[in-house]
Amino acid sequence: MRLSIFSRLVSGYLLIFFLIVAVSVYAFWQVRQFKKVTQHILDVDTRIIDLEEKLSEAFLSQVRFERKFIVTKDAAFYNQFASSRDEFNKYLEEISGVADTSAKRTSLSKIKEFYGRYQSLVEKEVEFVKANQSYPQQWYEREREKIVDDFMEELEGLELLSRQDTNREIKALGSAAASARNVLMIISGIALVLVLAISYVITKSITNPLDVLRNKTKEIADGNFNCDLPVSSPPEVSELAAAFNSMCNKLREIDKIKSEFFSMMSHELRTPLTSIKEGTALVREGIAGPITEKQGRLLNIIAEESHRLIDLVNSLLDLSKMEAGMMVFHVEKGSLAPLIDRALMEIGPLVESRKINIETKIDPALPMVKMDNERILQLLRNLVGNAVKFTSAGGFVGISARPIEGGVEVSVADTGPGIPKEKVQTIFDKFQQITPAGPYQVKGTGLGLAIAKHIVVSHGGRIWAESELGQGSRFIFVLPV
Repeated sequence: MRLSIFSRLVSGYLLIFFLIVAVSVYAFWQVRQFKKVTQHILDVDTRIIDLEEKLSEAFLSQVRFERKFIVTKDAAFYNQFASSRDEFNKYLEEISGVADTSAKRTSLSKIKEFYGRYQSLVEKEVEFVKANQSYPQQWYEREREKIVDDFMEELEGLELLSRQDTNREIKALGSAAASARNVLMIISGIALVLVLAISYVITKSITNPLDVLRNKTKEIADGNFNCDLPVSSPPEVSELAAAFNSMCNKLREIDKIKSEFFSMMSHELRTPLTSIKEGTALVREGIAGPITEKQGRLLNIIAEESHRLIDLVNSLLDLSKMEAGMMVFHVEKGSLAPLIDRALMEIGPLVESRKINIETKIDPALPMVKMDNERILQLLRNLVGNAVKFTSAGGFVGISARPIEGGVEVSVADTGPGIPKEKVQTIFDKFQQITPAGPYQVKGTGLGLAIAKHIVVSHGGRIWAESELGQGSRFIFVLPV
């Protein structure tokens, strides 16, 4: 099933959206993992270290107040001892609730054991003191110091375990962050490549058919009505291509009808025009009787107009045959130099009457060309004739021919009025004629350059014009060797 442009765009955008969501979800999951580890460090390891410091302070407070009580027998010190003991038990209960490893719980068990022995030893000594009984004070003191040392050492061990766990978790967090960063960069890179690829594919699937349509439109503008647009996707463009092909067929039919009409009318007009021309010639020769001077002038006008109409009819017939592909070309190898000389010789009287300077530059090494001599001569007559007609008296016309890679280039330049920029590309279309103001009022049919283009293209060559208003014109054609 072929997707429409809207479906393709929506599908592409949804896929891009899902890729972005996937990257975002992965990044969010990694952030949650980091937050979880960080929260564990704060809630467990950092908490244990804080409580360990408070336990140490509470225990050392008990030791200080206990010693002061033993020495002074002041009940206030014993009360402070009891207060520190209650505080110590509270902290011990809290730290027991957050211990998360067996090593920490084992260390806490030893701490409780040492603390219990310390409390038992202190209570016995307090009883002796309160009862004013004698007891081995030095032995009790040594035992207390030993228990205190063991207690503090085990408390430092618990702190060391917490710091080791904190360092280990921080290192693991750093490794996870680096790994997540690498994975995220890879995923983001893949997502970016996929986004670009999807965008490119969708864009090309839309623009390629449009480019085909645009190029075909240019061909139609040039008069090529062949309909061959096999555009299959997307459906909107496919429907447009089908309508375009239908339009091409109708244009081709209309152009064919027009060409057939011109061909028929030209054929039907040529016979009576020839009769009028011949009849006029007979009358001018006095066959039908003497004619007056005024009648002679009228007959000359009729003869000239008849000749012009016959030339127009012949041009229409030639162009119709060329457009229909019915023109027969007798191709043989030959040189362009004699044809150029002949075209210049035929137009010589007009050149002399208008005092136009003609300059020819024909390369002696000009290669032989496969061509129809009569049609190439017709081409040269059109180009040289236009150059002379549009060049004012005393002007300049230059004809050059030189070999180029793969062919021969011939150019005809003049110092005429030039061609407007917007007309340079359409000057070779039929019935396109530039009639500049001023002294360049030249009558024509607008078919000469169209015929010239058909002749060159039929020989496998190309033709174009270079011109600016007021700077003259230059017509160039290239024929393959």
